Formats: sequence, C-alpha cells, structure tokens
Amino acid sequence: MAVKFDLALLPEAPDLCFEQPLWGAGIEWVAGIDEAGRGALAGPVAAASVVLPPDPEMIRTLHGVRDSKQMTPVQRDYWAVRIREAAVSWGVGFASAEEIDILGIVSATRLAVQRAIDTLPVSPQHLLLDYLLLPESPLPQTALIKGDCRSLSIAAASVLAKTARDALMRGLDIDYPGYGFAIHKGYGTAAHRAALAQWGACAIHRKTFRFRSES
Repeated sequence: MAVKFDLALLPEAPDLCFEQPLWGAGIEWVAGIDEAGRGALAGPVAAASVVLPPDPEMIRTLHGVRDSKQMTPVQRDYWAVRIREAAVSWGVGFASAEEIDILGIVSATRLAVQRAIDTLPVSPQHLLLDYLLLPESPLPQTALIKGDCRSLSIAAASVLAKTARDALMRGLDIDYPGYGFAIHKGYGTAAHRAALAQWGACAIHRKTFRFRSES
C-alpha cells in the first residue's frame, strides 16, 4: 500500500532507489507503471509499463527523464524514443471513454494498466506504481506517492503513457474536428469548454464526467 511521504524529501530527479534493492534480491524484471489522461473530459485513459534492464547505468542513460508533467512536449518525444531503446520491454494500454463511463475512472485506469502489462514480452516479477494498486493482480507490487518523481521506471512509464495518448488525441482531432483535441488533448481548457457549449459532447467525451476545467 502507498504510505505517507514527506514531499520535502523528493529527489531532484527520479532515481533507482526502489529498483536496485529488488534487483539485488534477484528480481530482475521490475515494471514501472503510470497513467495519463485520468482527469481529461474526452478520450481514453492511457497507461504504460516499462521494464528497465537491471543496470545502475540506466540513471545516466535516461538522465533527462522526469515526471512527464515536468517535461515539454519536445523533451517527452525525445526521451520516449530513448526509453523504448533502453528498456528490456515496454507496453501501452488504453481504456476508452465508454469503458470509463461504464466502469468508473479508477477501474478503467486499472484496466488500461493491466492491458499495458499484458503487452510486455517479458513477465514482470514486481510492479512499481504511481500510487495506484491492482488488487486483482497476483504480482507483488509497490504503490508510491509521487512515484513518477521518485522512481526512474515509473517516470519512464509516465513519458510513454503521455506521448502515446497525445498521439492518439491528435489522430482523434481529425475524426472529431472542431473541439481542438490536438491542442488540449481532451482536458477541460476554456477553449474545450467553449467547443462543448457550441457543439455538445461527441462520441469520445466521457458522459459521466462533469465538464470542469482540468490542468
């Protein structure tokens, strides 16, 4: 379970302080897990899983990786390529707006996470997650408050989840023009709310979400 954490103790950059004890105990395949789009008004929630090689040098190889919210789009795109090159395996999963409406956002996020794990070519032996737990998974798991700021594996997953979802929303902007999905990625910006007032909700809007502003 996630435990209380003093935010003053956050490191300057995510590191391998959670991965290395597991590697040292013979647990080689540690998967970092994170999601993107949980608070959006439209589009899916995305999740990514990243298994880094059990090598302390990863801290240098991926030295620019941070929580995706702390990176610019250009930085995210650059480091997403480096992450995919460096990882033993990685996967991305989505849960649709319809699934979010049916299941609720927490259960739908867990579904996206499980889909991301299921795409991994290797079977992870331990999961490091950003706060969320998977109660139905038999895998050992650790939920960390601010995990994307503390664990390099989770931070790497946050970048892949964000870039994958952003790319999908750019594609959906073509299918559903007029809402500006390529710009705001489905979040409740002023421009998005204005488009909703003009056009109403489309097929990829989350009907059970209140159309409020999200960052």
